[in-house]
Amino acid sequence: MTTLSVITEVALTKMTAGFAAALCTFAAAYGISKIGQAAMEAVARQPEAGADIRSNLIVSSAFIEGVAFLAVIVCVLLAVL
Repeated sequence: MTTLSVITEVALTKMTAGFAAALCTFAAAYGISKIGQAAMEAVARQPEAGADIRSNLIVSSAFIEGVAFLAVIVCVLLAVL
């Protein structure tokens, strides 16, 4: 195996991990925006349930952020190792 092919393989690995981290971040942002949209529509339809809807919104967003953060950490570790 030549030095150039090893360098290319390492560069492609790091680039792929970066794209995967970016894709995960965009997917999490899209998921949270859809949750926010649904929550706003639900509160507009039923204002008296606003507190329950808001708490469910926060919990759901936290779960999505946690999974997204874990995925980004895995991508960074794959790029480093």
